[in-house]
Parts: sequence; structure tokens; C-alpha cells
Amino acid sequence: MEKLEARIRNHDREIEKMCNFHYQGFVDSITELLKVRGEAQKLKHQVTDTNRKLQSEGKELVVAMEELKQCRLQQRNISATVDKLTLCLPVLEMYSKLREQMKSKRHYPALKTLEHLEHTYLPQVSHYRFCKIMVDNIPKLREEIKDVSMSDLKDFLESIRKHSDKIGETAMKQAQQQRNLDNIVSQHPRIGGGKKYKKDVCASSDLEVKNTSPMSEQDSGILDVEDEDDDEEVPGAQDLVDFSPVYRCLHIYSVLGARETFENYYRKQRRKQARLVLQPPSNMHETLDGYRKYFNQIVGFFVVEDHILHTTQGLVNRAYIDELWEMALSKTIAALRTHSSYCSDPNLVLDLKNLIVLFADTLQGYGFPVNQLFDMLLEIRDQYSETLLKKWSGVFRNILDSDNYSPIPVANEELYKKIIGQFPFQDPELEKQPFPKKFPFSEFVPKVYNQIKEFIYACLKFSEDLHLSSTEVDDMIRKSTNLLLTRMLSNCLQNVIKRRNTGLTELVQIIINTTHLEKSCKFLEEFITNITNVLPETVHTTKLYGTTTFKVRKPYCACSTNNLVL
Repeated sequence: MEKLEARIRNHDREIEKMCNFHYQGFVDSITELLKVRGEAQKLKHQVTDTNRKLQSEGKELVVAMEELKQCRLQQRNISATVDKLTLCLPVLEMYSKLREQMKSKRHYPALKTLEHLEHTYLPQVSHYRFCKIMVDNIPKLREEIKDVSMSDLKDFLESIRKHSDKIGETAMKQAQQQRNLDNIVSQHPRIGGGKKYKKDVCASSDLEVKNTSPMSEQDSGILDVEDEDDDEEVPGAQDLVDFSPVYRCLHIYSVLGARETFENYYRKQRRKQARLVLQPPSNMHETLDGYRKYFNQIVGFFVVEDHILHTTQGLVNRAYIDELWEMALSKTIAALRTHSSYCSDPNLVLDLKNLIVLFADTLQGYGFPVNQLFDMLLEIRDQYSETLLKKWSGVFRNILDSDNYSPIPVANEELYKKIIGQFPFQDPELEKQPFPKKFPFSEFVPKVYNQIKEFIYACLKFSEDLHLSSTEVDDMIRKSTNLLLTRMLSNCLQNVIKRRNTGLTELVQIIINTTHLEKSCKFLEEFITNITNVLPETVHTTKLYGTTTFKVRKPYCACSTNNLVL
């Protein structure tokens, strides 16, 4: 402990020495420190004043900074809003455009706009609520476009059903004009020859023939070139019908993936309309206008279908058209057979034939096969021949009843040449006799002869435009003329002979008349040869049986004469 204490005292002494050595420096430091404290106090006061001034001066700056901060925030928000609106505005514009297109019934462009809106614009802004509403509304808009376009299609179908008559009439007028032009260009000589023969026949029928002929000048030849105004420009079917509803609806359903549904609907509706068109009115046989309207509707229907076939891809195809045509052809032929059988007027039958030929030529121009129609016309030809025979039977009866059964007196050269021009008679002895003189036959001979020529020309008129060969026409005319001579004229002569008030003089005159009619048969054969250009030597050429008919009637007349004498 003592040593320790001694050690402590030594250290204390050393510390004291050291302190004494540094005391003056310590005092100087304390003095300087006191000075520094005073300066620090001054500095503190200056800093406090400066801070107070700075705070006072910086308040406006802080406010401005806060305002700047808010402006910067608003600017950033505005920029973001502009960017979002830049994405949204095209969507809104497209939607507005869509509504405008639907309002103006531009459905196909509206569907295109809807497609762009759905696949291009809406995906960019799909997180907005209004876009979700638009997305949910898109199927409704599609259905609305489909419904509206289908409504337009129904209006179109109803319109063409009502206007098929006008469309067909226009198409048949075009076919008529084309055929008139073809006749003028390629068949001018034949037409001129036909008119010449007609003129000759009419000129040789002045002996009251004009009053008794069933084929008068008022024949309503719908194919008569002179009755048509060739200068009138006839519009086409596409000019009369606006097919845009069909095209729009087809495109819309194609885009929507429902093309097959549309095709089935269109074909089903058109089949129904075809069945309606093919139902003839019950009184169609009464007038030619009834037939004409019926044909116009059928032509109008198939003109529209042909246009649809060639302007759309697959809406209708050739198989569908052929199926409809086969049905139409069978129903049309059946209707014509039924209604034409009621017709007893040869003029109406002839006009019907001309109308059927025009109907067939019109549809043939659109590529439809019409051979069955021409085959049916051959059936109507037989009916036409029967109506002609009945008509001429009445004409012959009137001629025979009105005849005086005495030789025709002629007082001068003019009247003599007139009779010679009407009937092919040559007698050198009669020519040498002075006027007045008499022909050996009575007036019914030239009248009957000219009526037979009128009958032949009436038969020829029906055979025109039937695409028959000259041999077929010649054979048809000869067979019909044979029926006229062997049935009608023969029966009329027989009835006259059988009458109780027929005297001996009249029977003798009938024998003379039939003799001259028998001799005139060769001239009738020449007349047929001239108008058909078929030589008598041609194989299978039918001969006229008139000579046989008159030879059979002469012994019958002679027998009746003997009975009267007894």
C-alpha cells in the first residue's frame, strides 16, 4: 500500500508538472473559446434574422411552387387524358358512322364498319365501360343489320312478283325487235314473196270473198313487222329492276357466315313464286291478253333468275334454274293444252301460236331449251286445222246456199278478164264468142276456188316460225287441203244435192261446176308448190285428192238427175 501510495504521489507530481507546463495554453484556449462564444451568439442572431427574412421572403415562392406542382400534375393528367381520348375518339367516330350508315340503310358498309370497330378499335380501349357496352351491343347490331337487309330482300321479292308481268313484256318486246331485225336482214326475199302471194290471193277474191273469208284483214298478227315501232328503244330487265337488295343481303349474310341460310331462303321463296306464276287464270282461254299476261309473268320470272345467275356467285346455280324450268315447262304445256282446247276461233289460235313462238324465242335467247314448246305447237296445229275446217265448212255452205246455179254472164272484156283472173279457166271457143257471153260454171266455182286458196294461205301462216322444213310445211298444207276437199266441201256438195228443192237444172250445173273444180286441182297443187318451194316430184310429197272427190260426186249427181227425170 505504501508503495502504491508512493506511486500515486509520483504520478500526481508528474500530472501537476504537466498541468503547470500547459496551463498558459489552457488559459489562452479558454479565453479564445469565450471569444468564440460571443461571436457564435452574434452569428446565431444573424442566422436567426436571415432565416426569418428567408422564411418571410420564401412564402410566396412556396405558394408558387405548390401552384406549379398542381399545374404540373394537371398537365400530366391532361396529357394522359388526351392520349386516352386519342384512342377513344376513333371508336366513338366509328360507332357514330355505324349508326349513320344504318340510319341511311347502307347496311353492307355498316357491317364493314362494325367489323373494323370490333377487331381494330375496341380492343385498344376494351377496359372502358362504354366500350364494354359497345361490345355487348355488337351482336344486337349484327342481328339488326340481318333483319333489315332481309326485310329489304322481302320487299324486293314482293316487288319483282308484282312486276314480273312488266319485266316479261319488256323482254318479249326485245326478242320481237331482234327477230324483226333478223327477218329484215336475212329473210327479206321470203317475206316479200309471202306478201306477194297474199296480195294475189286477196286480189282474186273480189267476188264477195272479202265478206265471207274467215281470215280477214283484221288478223291480229302479234309478229307483224308493220305493227311494231322498231324505233322505240326498249329498256332491259336490269334497267327495270334494282337488284341491289339481293346483292347487299347476299354480301351481308356471307360476311356473317350465314350464306347458306340466305341461299336456301331465297330459293325457297322463288320456288313458291314460280308456282304462283305458273297457275293460269281460269278464264285465260277467253282472250289473247290472258295468254299474253301469263307468258309475260313466266318470262319475267326467268329473266330475273337468269340475271341473278350471271351476276352472283352461287346464289342460284344452273341445276336449280334447270329444275325450275323443267317444272315451268311441264306446267305451262299442260295449261296450254287445257286452255287451247276451249278455243274455237282460228284467228285466236293463230295469234296464240304466234305468242307461243315469241315466248319460246324469248326464253331460248336466255339459254332455256324450248323444243317441247315447239312440239306442243304441232299439236295445236292439228287443232288449228280442225277450227279452220269448221270455219270453211260454214263459208262453203254460205257460198253454195247463195249461188243461183246458173252460168256466169259477162257483158264486156273487163268483167271477162276479172273472172279469168279469179279462176284458171281456158276455152278458146268461148274467147272467140262475142259479148255478151256466159261461162259454163256458176259463181260458186271461183268463190270456192279462191276460198280454198285462202285456206291454204291460212295453213301456211300457222307453219311460219315453227322451224319446220319446206317439205314438212308442204306436207302439212296438202294434208289439210285434202281434208278440206274430202270432208268439208264434199259434205257441203252432198247436202246441196240431197235437198228436196234441188231441180234438174241445178243438178246439171253442179255436175258442170264439179268438173271445172276437178280440173282446177292441178292449179291448186301449183299454188302450194309456189308458196312452199317444194317440187311435186319430191319424195313423200302428198297429192291432192280433190280430183277423186269431185269424180265421186259426179256419179252421185248423175244418179240424182236420173231419179228426177223418172
